[in-house]
Amino acid sequence: MKLFASFLTLLLFSSHALAQTTWQIDKSHSNINFTVSHMVVSETAGKFKFFDGKIIAKSDDFVDSEIEFTIDASSINTEDEKRDGHLKSPDFFDVEKYPKITFKSKSFKKIDEKNYQLIGDLTMHGVTKEVVLDVIYNGMAKSPSGVIKAGFKVVGKINRTDFGLKWNKTLDNGGLLVGEDVNFVCNIELDKKS
Repeated sequence: MKLFASFLTLLLFSSHALAQTTWQIDKSHSNINFTVSHMVVSETAGKFKFFDGKIIAKSDDFVDSEIEFTIDASSINTEDEKRDGHLKSPDFFDVEKYPKITFKSKSFKKIDEKNYQLIGDLTMHGVTKEVVLDVIYNGMAKSPSGVIKAGFKVVGKINRTDFGLKWNKTLDNGGLLVGEDVNFVCNIELDKKS
């Protein structure tokens, strides 16, 4: 009887393990973009060029997936070398001291067929804060080479000062040179690992 119980436990554990699927980011078809206000009157856009991550899906609809993401902070690119150098400096990201931005999920819930809510811990500049993100699920497709793909759009907003990125200057009109709110959009394409 004890042997049968042990076998049943092993069988259940194996079935659970088999039900999980690992997905990896197709970096050539994914991007991380952000905007921040400049002098109140306009927005400056940027992106991070180097990043990686994976999703361990527990079901076909990705509910409660485990999501981990890492960004190379020094890969920030706003199409202006001088500005990028300032953003990498201790005034902002301080990439020498804090080279990585990381995200680890706490929950991934389905709202309807296309919309999800992602909650997790974002660590940036040595500070970890819980963030809530909106996710649009664009579905699955098989590539010509036979790889199963899944696509998501992640939208969110954070206040950079919450993470210690507080550098700024006050303008004559009382506004701030650089906005505190950072809006970002991530287009993520995943490859299903066999």
